[in-house]
Amino acid sequence: QVQLVESGGGLVQDGGSLRLSCAASGRTISSHAMGWFRQALGKGREFVASISRSGGVRNYADAVKGRFTISRDNAKNSVYLQMNSLKLEDTAVYYCAATLTSAAAMARSFECDYWGQGTQVTVSS
Repeated sequence: QVQLVESGGGLVQDGGSLRLSCAASGRTISSHAMGWFRQALGKGREFVASISRSGGVRNYADAVKGRFTISRDNAKNSVYLQMNSLKLEDTAVYYCAATLTSAAAMARSFECDYWGQGTQVTVSS
């Protein structure tokens, strides 16, 4: 079992930046591809970014490409999401996820074995 706990969410102005963190416990994440998803109020959950076990492969949703960066530190059992140039439409609950399959599978079909509880990101004008 892997427990995932997100942190770093909050209120930020349009154009600002936030860095989300996801701390894992229970098992090492080095055997898992990791990712971030988000869900805005009244909408379905959507893929944001994923990263392979080694960190060598990263996938991004078109909506965040060029603004968000996913990274991981296997020694700290953590994954991060640096969010720059935030827009109002980025407002959502952001979830960390882990999968034993692949970063590509996570992006393609939301294949995830573990989910965090989510952290709220609110972008204001």
